[in-house]
Amino acid sequence: MTFLGLAPTADELSGIRYVLTDIDDTLTTDGKLLPETYQALWDLQAAGVKVVTVTGGSAGWCEHIVRAWPVAAAIGESGAFVMRTMGSRVDVEYWEDKSLQTERQAAHLAAVTPLLADRFQFAHDQRFRLADVAVHIVGHDRSEVDDLAGRIRALGAVTAISSVHINTWIGDYDKRTMSERFLRHLGLGDAELREQVCFVGDSRNDAPMFAHFPKSFGVANILSIIDDLPKRPRWISRAVAGRGFVNIAKAILSR
Repeated sequence: MTFLGLAPTADELSGIRYVLTDIDDTLTTDGKLLPETYQALWDLQAAGVKVVTVTGGSAGWCEHIVRAWPVAAAIGESGAFVMRTMGSRVDVEYWEDKSLQTERQAAHLAAVTPLLADRFQFAHDQRFRLADVAVHIVGHDRSEVDDLAGRIRALGAVTAISSVHINTWIGDYDKRTMSERFLRHLGLGDAELREQVCFVGDSRNDAPMFAHFPKSFGVANILSIIDDLPKRPRWISRAVAGRGFVNIAKAILSR
């Protein structure tokens, strides 16, 4: 069986034209993009299904992704911007004004730095970020991570916890709001958002997406944090991480 418990029907899958997906531990497996997962992205594109990555990852990663992967766009830094290729050029649309988001990031980075002490470090790709601040959390206890996230929120910031980072920023956006804005710019109305869009994720920072998009999938590693989600994904793959994404893509393509 491809799915744990309830499996989607052919009718539920038949209308999907857009696959929004997280990256870390959803597309990647132990930090790597497996050959079969990369092929699944190409298979979706060949079938006319547009893939949009929706990640807390940095602008640097997102530029690589839109240039090298078969994706329609990359929404990065938890919704701070959306990137698309326009010929040989990469177009960046910010949630707000670029200079405003840059100024907020610099101030927030300075405010968060004293909270890290000697226990935490900024993400290795912080220098490639345009709008948010990311703290590396792999290897830290859940209680430590949640405590730090709480102290950052006390600064008046937004936090989102993934499997690898605390992402934090100043602004009224998240993965869901930028995803919806982007899709509406493509001409999708309420009915199309419900019927033509699905989301695949694995972590606590994907909660807004699971709550908003009726056709939602989790890869099996989501079970470790499933009780933290206000709304669970509708379907959960039996395989973890990138192999779970492959199972989901095959189900969509076999509708």
